[in-house]
Amino acid sequence: MCEARSACGSGEKLCHNRPMAVTEDLPPEAEPRRESVSPVPSPRRPAPPTLEEIAGRLQSRGGVRLRSLVLIRWIAVAGQAFTAGVVTWGLAFSYPVIPVAAAIALSAALNLGFELSQPGATRLNDRETAVFLGFDTLQLTFLLFFTGGISNPFSLLMLAPVAIAGSTLGVRSVVVLSALSTLCAGFVAVFHFPLPWDGPPPELPPIYMVAIWASLTLSIILIAVYTWRVAEEARQMGDALAAASAALAHEQRMASLGALAAAAAHELGSPLSTISLVAREMQREVEHDDPLKPDVELLVEQSERCRTILARLTVDPTIDVSEAYSVVSVPTLVEAAADPWDDGTVEIAYLQMQAAADAPDAPPVMVRGPEFLQGIGNLVHNATGFARQRVTVTTRWTRDWVEVEVADDGPGFPEMLLDELGSPFVSTRAGSHGHMGLGTFIAKTLLERTGAAVQFGNQPTPEGGGARVTVRWRNPVFRDT
Repeated sequence: MCEARSACGSGEKLCHNRPMAVTEDLPPEAEPRRESVSPVPSPRRPAPPTLEEIAGRLQSRGGVRLRSLVLIRWIAVAGQAFTAGVVTWGLAFSYPVIPVAAAIALSAALNLGFELSQPGATRLNDRETAVFLGFDTLQLTFLLFFTGGISNPFSLLMLAPVAIAGSTLGVRSVVVLSALSTLCAGFVAVFHFPLPWDGPPPELPPIYMVAIWASLTLSIILIAVYTWRVAEEARQMGDALAAASAALAHEQRMASLGALAAAAAHELGSPLSTISLVAREMQREVEHDDPLKPDVELLVEQSERCRTILARLTVDPTIDVSEAYSVVSVPTLVEAAADPWDDGTVEIAYLQMQAAADAPDAPPVMVRGPEFLQGIGNLVHNATGFARQRVTVTTRWTRDWVEVEVADDGPGFPEMLLDELGSPFVSTRAGSHGHMGLGTFIAKTLLERTGAAVQFGNQPTPEGGGARVTVRWRNPVFRDT
């Protein structure tokens, strides 16, 4: 048999004008290995990454750019030098000039050393930034010690390092710097040189000095707590949005893979049809006792197997984003979103029903998008983590709205958290076993991008409650419209 084909009209025929090799002469180890053809499993959409995996991909926040700290210190050095010059030569007040000038010069020298030895874009970590700001606190305390202590109007500058620390550093560094500033304020309140003055310095009542120290100490604590809290909420929101973006990017990559699979199946269809046609012609031409008959049959079986695989790639809406499946019924999209989390540990039941007598019989349709799949998938994932035995995903619709409800038979949401659910880092499991408290936030954020309204609540069950999340879209679209 030969592999060349001669055209006769529009048909193709196999020719037998060349002798063939005999497979019986081959040693046993050279025999072609034939594997049994196993049923082709249905393609399954891979499970999206967990939120812990997404968090591990996020860059850890930390520290401040060295250039920013150096610039702030240069401003402080310039202000200190200007004030010392005005007091010395402008007002002619008497105070220890040499120690003050030495402290200012030391701060300037360190700043110059940082600029020459480190690139300005260098980011200091949390500890290095705390040391940097701690030196500024001690340097200011040294200046106040020689210039009147907390009776000096410039003692308010002790709040500056604490404010910077609260807005950029972690809670431990903020606590340490706040404690250092408080101790320094107490030290210069008791031990200090007289306030530079024209003649004898004013004698302030002791109770007034205690009041100044108390107000300075309370201001340090208040500013530290306030700035840290506001900055921490901003950092948490940034991290949560980064995690949501990472989850959405993963879903978009999966959609791109589905499109690539559909395109590959379409492009491979024509050559595979030719291979299948030739294989069947070979099967008809080969004699029953021909040694190549098993090989030809295997070729036919494998070509059919390839056709089955390509057919599944083009008709499975859970992995295909071709034009035919760009608009899918909402129940189908819900099953596609929940399927990756159906690992058999908890039963996931799907229900669909009309919520009004005049509602269309067929369910509404929606554009298949990564926001929908990732958002509903996160809700189902959270429900399976708390459910005892069953998670029910119900799709309801009327002419005015379509609703997807994810309910479980678990303990339900704590009443104290119902108003805060959907905010970042709010969860009954946050901080335990790597849980970040981002599941509901990511789901709510992504689903709201599609125009949905998300509500969290509990439902009564015989076991004593269960969580229920309702997602509703206005103005549904039906195929007949």
